[in-house]
Amino acid sequence: MPEVIFPGPEGRLEGRYHPQADKDAPIAIVLHPHPQFGGTMNNKVVYNLHYAFYNMGFTVLRFNFRGVGRSQGEYDQGVGELSDAASALDYLQSMNNNSKHCWVAGFSFGAWIGMQLLMRRPEITGFISVSPPANMYDFSFLAPCPASGLIINGSSDRVAPPADTTSLVGKLHEQQGITITHEEVEGADHFFKEPYMDGMIDTVSTYVKRRLTETTR
Repeated sequence: MPEVIFPGPEGRLEGRYHPQADKDAPIAIVLHPHPQFGGTMNNKVVYNLHYAFYNMGFTVLRFNFRGVGRSQGEYDQGVGELSDAASALDYLQSMNNNSKHCWVAGFSFGAWIGMQLLMRRPEITGFISVSPPANMYDFSFLAPCPASGLIINGSSDRVAPPADTTSLVGKLHEQQGITITHEEVEGADHFFKEPYMDGMIDTVSTYVKRRLTETTR
């Protein structure tokens, strides 16, 4: 998979770009967990999401936020990281002008950034939020949430307690015109450690495949 360097707001950003032969392929970006707690684009959840989207026919980009790996800059409380994600999407779109579907997937901190990106980019048609930290970050900006998506978490998540995720989903369910699908994986922790990773990825793949064949949101 080609390593790529592309311009970000604070200098270069390091990524992994996995194009399809089909120029009209849908596109997806995958966002990693918190940079200050060891989060990188090579996190297991991020890596597996990346390949899940690629195996479904998407052209995929995952990348390191500023200050992580070879990406320049330093941690910016989520503000700069949102700008990084916007730059990554710009880069991905510049290489794939004909894509009719654009998805964003994020894990933990990356789920929070991804859902903010969703609010700013109307071309995003779907999202996957894995273990969104609804107990740590304010998600009230999702008013209204502009696209349908899947929120998936583990019932044994001690980092982002399931009750907070359920509360977040409840607020989003009240909005018209979109559908928020919520799946809670019994027994899984925040990181979907084995034996739960494959099941989580299967759930994501089933959801995305269904959405790609439907005309509704």
